Amino acid sequence: MKAAVLHAPHQPLTIENVDIASPIDREVLVRTSASGVCHSDVHYVDGLWTMQMPAVLGHEAAGIVEEVGPNVTYVQPGDHVIACLSVFCGQCENCLSGRPNLCLNKPMRTSEEPPRLSQGGEPVAQMASVASYAEQMLLHENGVVKIDDDLPMDSAALIGCGVTTGLGAVLNTARIEVGSTVAVFGAGGVGLAAIQGARIGGARMIIAVDITESKLVTAMELGATHIVDASDGDPVKAIRILTNGGVDYSFEAIGLADVAAQAFNSVKAGGTATIIGMIPPGQKIEIEGRLMLTERRLQGSAMGSNRFRVDMPKYIDFYRQGRLKLDEMITRRGRLEDVNEAIRAMKAGEVARSVLMFD
Repeated sequence: MKAAVLHAPHQPLTIENVDIASPIDREVLVRTSASGVCHSDVHYVDGLWTMQMPAVLGHEAAGIVEEVGPNVTYVQPGDHVIACLSVFCGQCENCLSGRPNLCLNKPMRTSEEPPRLSQGGEPVAQMASVASYAEQMLLHENGVVKIDDDLPMDSAALIGCGVTTGLGAVLNTARIEVGSTVAVFGAGGVGLAAIQGARIGGARMIIAVDITESKLVTAMELGATHIVDASDGDPVKAIRILTNGGVDYSFEAIGLADVAAQAFNSVKAGGTATIIGMIPPGQKIEIEGRLMLTERRLQGSAMGSNRFRVDMPKYIDFYRQGRLKLDEMITRRGRLEDVNEAIRAMKAGEVARSVLMFD
């Protein structure tokens, strides 16, 4: 199959032939239909996060099941599915206590079994157990959710990561209250999903913070009631003025420690700041200790605290009802060969989401 392979940080991905194994046990072979280009992929390209290489990146995808392993019971060939990196075992303490996104024993092949992806007999790493920048994906059945055949695959792909992460951080992790005030730092794909989550959750004021004018315009179209251009002054000061003291909830959707501190400083006494972005290893969030005496809270969110087999069907219903705007989040569509341009455009702030189409 064709796949976009990353051989080293700071290098372009190259389109190459990669061997994909046949499904065993509870694995499913999925023909990729669409893959979103997420900022998490860019972290590995830029070397801010590390993984074994060569690797096939991509983790936000939808496709059609082509083949299943002998012990698969959930799906069958022909089923349309969304892939999710929150693959779960269903048996560990976290899974059994309703937190499968924090699974302690994610199912994967052992070192004694052949790798899922390889070139010339040598293993190729599979990002987040998905690797969607490829014509096919080999996934565990607990890493997919079935969807209706008529759901557009490009919009469905967004649900696989960005939407579930942003919407879930608001509705599952923070559990905002109706009538609350919210600030979202970063109006990329995840941030736009968080903004929509705040709208769906009944926030009365939703402040979008970014440095790119086009993103702020999109944020207003998708539910923000106010915008703050962070390139034009201190966003914390602006938020405090808009809210007369700070928001009830803030969300950092970029992955920068300095911005995470701004998110914390923008909440009022008793408020909660939720960090969604992948802050690189080694970066520390610095906050003033005395503020903790005002019952401000700083918390993280792992993939929107999802229970994706339950959450994603809800998000699909929101989309069908017109409450969740997915088509409007897609700025560009391209082919696998356009992956480097999609990454460049994301780094330049030109897009909310680019989607690579395979059909």
